[in-house]
Amino acid sequence: MSSFNNPHYIFLFEMKNGKEKLAYGPTPQDAYESLRLRLSAEEMELIYSDKYTRIPQRELQQHVHNLG
Repeated sequence: MSSFNNPHYIFLFEMKNGKEKLAYGPTPQDAYESLRLRLSAEEMELIYSDKYTRIPQRELQQHVHNLG
């Protein structure tokens, strides 16, 4: 089954340093797990798994300044 059959969303996860981390997936949990594949354990410790915002792609430019 193609992953294009399930909608994916952009999530911004809050970080302990005040920045946000961008992730992509069908659910917040899947998006968080995709971060785990990309980042080290030390980097993952900075991210709150339960504090996130789902944004539409067209609003991404408004958040670029706060990505960390």
